[in-house]
Amino acid sequence: MDDRFTILVNGKEEKYDAGTTYEEIARAHQDEYDAPIILANVNGKLCELHKSVNKDCTITFDTIKERTGFATYRRSALFMMIKAIRDVVGKENFKHVKVEYSLSHALYCKLEGSSKLDEDFIRKVKARMEEMVVEDLPFWKQSYSVEDAMRMFREQGMHDKERLFRYRRASKVNIYALGDFKDYYYGYMAPSTGYIKLYDIFLYDDGFMLQLPKRLEPDKLRPFEDQKKLFATLKENAIWCENLGLDCVGALNDNICKGDFTQTILMQEALHEAQIAKIAAKIADRGDVKFVMIAGPSSSGKTSFSHRLSVQLRALGKIPHPIALDNYFVDREKTPKDENGEYNFECLGALDVEGFNRDMTALLAGETVELPEFNFVTGKREYKGHYMRLDSNDLLVIEGIHGLNEKMSYALPAESKFKIYISALTSLNVDEHNRIATTDCRLLRRLVRDFRTRGASAQRTLSMWDSVRRGEEENIFPFQEEADAMFNSALVYELAVLKPYAESLLFSIEKGEPQYQEAKRLLKFLEYFLAVTTEHIPNNSLVREFVGGSIFPV
Repeated sequence: MDDRFTILVNGKEEKYDAGTTYEEIARAHQDEYDAPIILANVNGKLCELHKSVNKDCTITFDTIKERTGFATYRRSALFMMIKAIRDVVGKENFKHVKVEYSLSHALYCKLEGSSKLDEDFIRKVKARMEEMVVEDLPFWKQSYSVEDAMRMFREQGMHDKERLFRYRRASKVNIYALGDFKDYYYGYMAPSTGYIKLYDIFLYDDGFMLQLPKRLEPDKLRPFEDQKKLFATLKENAIWCENLGLDCVGALNDNICKGDFTQTILMQEALHEAQIAKIAAKIADRGDVKFVMIAGPSSSGKTSFSHRLSVQLRALGKIPHPIALDNYFVDREKTPKDENGEYNFECLGALDVEGFNRDMTALLAGETVELPEFNFVTGKREYKGHYMRLDSNDLLVIEGIHGLNEKMSYALPAESKFKIYISALTSLNVDEHNRIATTDCRLLRRLVRDFRTRGASAQRTLSMWDSVRRGEEENIFPFQEEADAMFNSALVYELAVLKPYAESLLFSIEKGEPQYQEAKRLLKFLEYFLAVTTEHIPNNSLVREFVGGSIFPV
């Protein structure tokens, strides 16, 4: 039997002995990549580098600049940090580390137990992590029965994981080990701790941050940007979820099984309504506000939010008028193009900024203005007799990705504007060490909505996502701290609702298609959730913007 195999690596045919690890092959080809390799793609399937050659195959590699590769780096750094904390405090004193949320390329974590969280503690943890990098300890993966995994985590006090596996359909589960410490993680790991060279840990609020490099700049740590408003919004929602006992997927599944789900829906919707009413009251209290500027990343629920905010403003005696910044797109042939020669509809130059400021200034001066409508079929701005004049109780509710950018409304006095940042900032975790990325929630929302309203396939939505995310990084996130108010549109129950809609779309993506790996990842993620129907969801809920049945024109 031939114990050598033909491997096509980056288009070049090579011979390797059976048992050669992908890590060995990666080292031979590292100079062909501009960042450290961390995963192998074998015949179109992502694999960890510790696996070995056992057949003829085609291999390419993912670096930490790829989204999956960077997620692997972050996950491995987190596991190493938790192991370091356990080593510092001793396993008998190690109670609980919870990863709460992401902030400015860092993960905010909390520590429970008897250990004092201070600078000396952080110094010891960092020193232990540095030792592990030098020791180059392997991340081992081993398959356990679900029953054995549940028993192990129950004995370790990791009850979130125990609850999570109670609803697992498969009979086996992969558990990672670092030395004598075992843990469960959703996704791949680096081969060893020697790969995790860049990170920092520092105290923050009543917890601490694990800071990591930006994905596209993996060789440096940028200064931490303190996003106080965003952190306060995240913390407020996390406390609410904890008070309800709904901070992890296992708890949500328990809630569904016990028949408490309708009550959960009502409480979540009541919280949203109270928060929207509070924002409306702030606007009304500032009697000089004429322009409510709403911005947020894709699939944040901006349209539903603007309608619900308008209802609350009317209840306070205001007369809101919705305006979409999209109506100020320049004619298509004047739209700037990106580096690939495609129209860049998300840059500020795609909008007639001068025209917008001219119209808004005229309205503020009491003049009557004819507002434009953009025809997305012809790619032209049109005027169809939509005249407007602002009286004392009138105000405009303006929605668009550049709403928080002062350059968009430079001519308008600061006191005339009230800026709102909206995003789906989920506080629900898979378990204490596996947070749910807000981008995944928004992506699933968009998959479902775009298929329902535009007939867009899952392939198309997934293929556009990287471009959408780049636009958010450039045009929305840098301005979020300038908002007068933040609204968290995440619903603790929404992934259970989105699941049956999203699964059928994701299953339509065939193996071999460019989006297959991402579809497979999302399908695996959705397996954690029990599915529910939309029967008891109010028709003004933000989730209705995505699954249908909204009372608003969304």
